[in-house]
Amino acid sequence: MDAESTISKNSRYLIDEFNLQVAWRLFKILAEFVDGFDALAPVPLAVTFFGSARSVEGDIEYDTARELARKLASDNCSIVTGGGPGVMEAANRGAQEGNGLSIGLNIEIPFEQQPNPYIDKLISFRYFFVRKVMFIKYSFAFVILPGGFGTMDELFEALTLIQTHKIKPFPVFMVGKDYWSGLVEWVKDHMLGEGKISPEDLDTLHIVDSHEDVIKGIKRIRRELGV
Repeated sequence: MDAESTISKNSRYLIDEFNLQVAWRLFKILAEFVDGFDALAPVPLAVTFFGSARSVEGDIEYDTARELARKLASDNCSIVTGGGPGVMEAANRGAQEGNGLSIGLNIEIPFEQQPNPYIDKLISFRYFFVRKVMFIKYSFAFVILPGGFGTMDELFEALTLIQTHKIKPFPVFMVGKDYWSGLVEWVKDHMLGEGKISPEDLDTLHIVDSHEDVIKGIKRIRRELGV
């Protein structure tokens, strides 16, 4: 066999191997969607909490998430988090303290993301995008505590889906005016000011400090939805 034929044969082998790997990955992705839908289908519409995995008990965002989740759970709201430490742990902990359903959607990453011990229903994911679908699909409100890149990603994912009418205009509560006001001012000055978004795109966005503002807003949307 000449060198050209050998190269051609090896190329076909690599292509076949690549296609096989892609096919198996697609099956894994589909399986994650099926498992997630199956596990969460019986769950009443929930409130999803986002925030830093690096917060600890005693930090204002940890204690705020815990107390808010406790109050919402005691009012028959299910609580969904990313299932890890920090704000996620605080919200799951508050959900159990309020005798509500505490749900954790864990992600397999090399650091920061061991499931916390306050979860009633735990689902693990390998793929971020599958996990984000589950966050959005089963929630009727979003509570955003201070966090890093992951929190920003989840915040703007929710806002983008609302803006593009892929989900209903559910309220997004950004808790902590000191932390969030600079970002929102930038959004208004540049995104809105330069015509990159429309004024109504900000209608679902609420910057709050008071627990009661979140509780009242969620009660209002529950009445509207009949939840």
